[in-house]
Amino acid sequence: MRKQGHRSRAVVAVLTAALVGVAGCDAVGGDAAGPTPKAKPSPKPAPAWDSSPASIAAVGDSITRGFDACGVLTDCPDVSWATGSSTQVDSLAVRLLGRTKAAGRSWNHAVSGARMADLSPQMAQAAAHGPELVTVMVGANDACRDSTAAMTPVSDFRAGFEDALGVLRKRAPKAQVYVASVPNLKRLWSQGRANPLGKQVWKLGLCPSMLADADAVDPAATERRDTVQKRVEAYNLVLKQVCAKDERCRYDGGAVYDYRFGTDQLSHWDWFHPSVNGQARLAEIAYRRISSVS
Repeated sequence: MRKQGHRSRAVVAVLTAALVGVAGCDAVGGDAAGPTPKAKPSPKPAPAWDSSPASIAAVGDSITRGFDACGVLTDCPDVSWATGSSTQVDSLAVRLLGRTKAAGRSWNHAVSGARMADLSPQMAQAAAHGPELVTVMVGANDACRDSTAAMTPVSDFRAGFEDALGVLRKRAPKAQVYVASVPNLKRLWSQGRANPLGKQVWKLGLCPSMLADADAVDPAATERRDTVQKRVEAYNLVLKQVCAKDERCRYDGGAVYDYRFGTDQLSHWDWFHPSVNGQARLAEIAYRRISSVS
């Protein structure tokens, strides 16, 4: 009986220990003895958009240079929508920085006639200033060629824009970027063709892919202009898509393309480039997009 009692006490002890162990696991919620799982790091929040940058550099083409806004076949950067000092325009720089600061804290590196392939060197120049904002308006000259066959391929346009943003990011990684859409060239043709003087200037070789034979509306001319228009739309899609991959980039959402430029907004020298009034409208569009918090 002593041996049996000894065995009974041993069995009870083992069972008690097992029950205590089970109760202990349940009391602390299960696998208490295991290592504490490491918390996953929180994703880095996207940087907030600064709606009031303290310096601006502009890159692009003749539109940003104010071409034909003040005189025939000449740049007029004073009325540039991006960095001009004209009181008739109230450029983006003036609206954001104030007239006094804009004079010393804005730089215009756009070049009349520039295409997307020319943007990277301009970006390098702009980045050298360490700007808080860079404005981009380019693409019209990629579509405005001697023929539709000579227009910049969409793939090359994309590669050029990606390269230009890469140049900026290496030299000014925190700079914000505002990207304007390519204007609606077909609308500019439809508005300007009503002016005899404008059509004479167009014959000098201004955007022949769209403006050549301005009065022709036969199937071949219509197809040519439609081809140019589709290419402009493809360029704008590229600008939107590439910009969306950069957390410090804002596309205008097609606002410039959608703007219904009329004869008051067109140069009275060539009836194609923006007039002083047109430059002011571009400044308004850019300011609304940049100053918005979202």
